[in-house]
Amino acid sequence: MTQPIEKQMFSQRFQKSIRFTHHVSARMEKRDIFLELLLDLIETGNIRHKTESDLWIYKQYPERRDNMVCTAVVVGQAVIVKTVMVDWTLEESQP
Repeated sequence: MTQPIEKQMFSQRFQKSIRFTHHVSARMEKRDIFLELLLDLIETGNIRHKTESDLWIYKQYPERRDNMVCTAVVVGQAVIVKTVMVDWTLEESQP
Protein backbone atom coordinates (compact mmCIF):
# COMPACT_ATOMS: atom_id res chain seq x y z
CA MET A 1 0.00 0.00 0.00
CA THR A 2 1.24 3.48 -0.88
CA GLN A 3 2.28 5.78 1.93
CA PRO A 4 0.89 9.34 1.81
CA ILE A 5 3.31 12.16 1.05
CA GLU A 6 4.06 13.70 4.44
CA LYS A 7 6.72 16.28 3.58
CA GLN A 8 5.67 19.94 3.77
CA MET A 9 5.83 21.52 0.32
CA PHE A 10 5.46 25.10 -0.86
CA SER A 11 4.74 26.41 -4.36
CA GLN A 12 6.69 29.49 -5.37
CA ARG A 13 4.43 29.83 -8.40
CA PHE A 14 1.20 29.98 -6.41
CA GLN A 15 2.69 31.27 -3.13
CA LYS A 16 0.76 28.58 -1.23
CA SER A 17 1.50 25.33 0.53
CA ILE A 18 0.98 22.14 -1.45
CA ARG A 19 -1.17 19.28 -0.13
CA PHE A 20 -1.54 15.84 -1.68
CA THR A 21 -4.56 13.54 -1.58
CA HIS A 22 -4.09 9.84 -0.81
CA HIS A 23 -5.29 9.19 -4.36
CA VAL A 24 -2.40 11.08 -5.97
CA SER A 25 0.15 9.06 -3.98
CA ALA A 26 -1.27 5.83 -5.39
CA ARG A 27 -1.40 7.23 -8.94
CA MET A 28 2.22 8.43 -8.70
CA GLU A 29 3.38 4.94 -7.80
CA LYS A 30 1.30 3.27 -10.50
CA ARG A 31 2.46 5.72 -13.19
CA ASP A 32 6.11 5.91 -12.15
CA ILE A 33 5.93 9.61 -11.24
CA PHE A 34 8.46 10.83 -8.69
CA LEU A 35 7.81 13.71 -6.30
CA GLU A 36 10.48 15.87 -7.97
CA LEU A 37 8.75 15.55 -11.35
CA LEU A 38 5.35 16.38 -9.84
CA LEU A 39 6.78 19.47 -8.14
CA ASP A 40 8.43 20.57 -11.39
CA LEU A 41 5.10 20.08 -13.16
CA ILE A 42 3.32 22.30 -10.61
CA GLU A 43 5.95 25.03 -10.84
CA THR A 44 6.67 25.09 -14.58
CA GLY A 45 3.83 23.32 -16.41
CA ASN A 46 1.21 24.91 -18.64
CA ILE A 47 -2.08 25.78 -16.95
CA ARG A 48 -5.57 25.08 -18.27
CA HIS A 49 -8.47 26.37 -16.12
CA LYS A 50 -11.56 24.24 -15.67
CA THR A 51 -12.97 26.82 -13.26
CA GLU A 52 -11.34 29.72 -11.45
CA SER A 53 -9.91 27.39 -8.77
CA ASP A 54 -9.90 23.98 -10.53
CA LEU A 55 -7.13 23.56 -13.04
CA TRP A 56 -5.00 21.14 -14.96
CA ILE A 57 -1.26 21.64 -15.07
CA TYR A 58 0.42 19.76 -17.89
CA LYS A 59 3.83 19.40 -19.46
CA GLN A 60 5.63 17.16 -21.89
CA TYR A 61 8.75 15.44 -20.54
CA PRO A 62 10.82 14.20 -23.52
CA GLU A 63 12.67 11.67 -21.37
CA ARG A 64 9.37 9.90 -20.64
CA ARG A 65 7.50 7.79 -23.18
CA ASP A 66 4.14 9.31 -22.17
CA ASN A 67 2.50 11.95 -24.32
CA MET A 68 2.13 14.47 -21.48
CA VAL A 69 1.98 14.38 -17.72
CA CYS A 70 -0.93 16.27 -16.16
CA THR A 71 -2.08 16.95 -12.63
CA ALA A 72 -5.52 18.09 -11.52
CA VAL A 73 -5.34 20.64 -8.72
CA VAL A 74 -7.60 22.90 -6.72
CA VAL A 75 -6.12 26.25 -5.73
CA GLY A 76 -7.63 27.73 -2.58
CA GLN A 77 -5.93 28.34 0.74
CA ALA A 78 -3.47 25.69 -0.48
CA VAL A 79 -2.70 23.92 -3.74
CA ILE A 80 -4.50 20.58 -3.42
CA VAL A 81 -3.11 17.97 -5.81
CA LYS A 82 -5.95 15.55 -6.58
CA THR A 83 -4.45 13.17 -9.15
CA VAL A 84 -1.74 12.79 -11.76
CA MET A 85 -2.26 11.42 -15.26
CA VAL A 86 -0.02 10.29 -18.12
CA ASP A 87 -0.65 10.16 -21.87
CA TRP A 88 -2.85 13.20 -21.36
CA THR A 89 -4.03 15.25 -24.34
CA LEU A 90 -5.19 18.83 -24.37
CA GLU A 91 -8.71 19.10 -25.74
CA GLU A 92 -9.61 22.39 -27.31
CA SER A 93 -12.57 24.24 -25.83
CA GLN A 94 -15.81 24.09 -27.74
CA PRO A 95 -17.16 27.52 -28.87
